[in-house]
Amino acid sequence: MSRTIYDRVRANPKFHQLCETRGRFAWILTAVILVIYYGFIAIIAFAPDMLGAPLGEGSVTTVGIPVGLGVILSAIVLTGIYVYRANGEFDELTRQIVEESK
Repeated sequence: MSRTIYDRVRANPKFHQLCETRGRFAWILTAVILVIYYGFIAIIAFAPDMLGAPLGEGSVTTVGIPVGLGVILSAIVLTGIYVYRANGEFDELTRQIVEESK
């Protein structure tokens, strides 16, 4: 691509909108997963008995197992949310930017 196409893309207001929206969304999802992950680690560090408690009387499984699985599943769900939005809104904005820059 020529330098003029790059300049047209960077001058496009939709490009700035895309960068700001995508960046803000990525930082929000990052903050959410960090709170979940470090919250789990903080519970392990400061209240290990809470996660070590059995799920029920006579149960071998502790509370920590489903909570840990929840941490993993939350990462998968948040990734899916990002991919869904990226494949929809962000790709549409990218397509419009490319079309307007030709």
